[in-house]
Amino acid sequence: MHSLRRGFHVYREVCAACHSLSRIPYRSLVGVFMTADEAKALAEEHEYDTEPNDEGEIEQRPGKLSDYLQAPYKNDEAARAANNGALPPDLSLIVKARHGGCDYIFSLLTGYPEEAPAGAVVQSGLNFNPYFPGTGIAMARVLYDGLVEYEDGTPATTSQMAKDVVEFLHWAAEPEADQRKKMGWKVLIIGTAIYAMSVWVKRYVISGFHRIHMIANIRQIQVVST
Repeated sequence: MHSLRRGFHVYREVCAACHSLSRIPYRSLVGVFMTADEAKALAEEHEYDTEPNDEGEIEQRPGKLSDYLQAPYKNDEAARAANNGALPPDLSLIVKARHGGCDYIFSLLTGYPEEAPAGAVVQSGLNFNPYFPGTGIAMARVLYDGLVEYEDGTPATTSQMAKDVVEFLHWAAEPEADQRKKMGWKVLIIGTAIYAMSVWVKRYVISGFHRIHMIANIRQIQVVST
């Protein structure tokens, strides 16, 4: 929980300026690392379009728990225009969309050297990162020691921030994973109990009926024989 809360803090302070998280509604944060009041207050910091009124006008309203986290740009064209033609990817499923998942993203965030090694060729406008395919990435280094201030007092080193935001993005890719695990344990426990009960029924109840039936048959045979 603490790592997820710190990771969301890093996302809001650093990543959200360029990257969206379009699949996560505010209500998903409740009970994970936020209270309902905290999530509601966060949603109300942003404005969303209302449905068109009778005159066809669209007004703005404060966000609600049912709204999704607001994107930094209105559309892809605006995002490209603000980033020299590069489109910052949505981070909702980034952990699943990249080979290596969490390890890859952590390495990417912490893999910017002070200078490109000798012989490395980087196109103009790109930054060298050995973990990015082709080693030339549009995103510059974004994490530096002390960049954010964690509310729980954890030192905000580059590696700590990278670890926390990766933990958060891993959760964002499958926010229902914990619920599925809990449900899996319940199914396993119930299934085991049912199996044990079926074994007991077969061994003692059904077998008992069989023994009674066999005894009755033997007595019937003895009566017929006499």
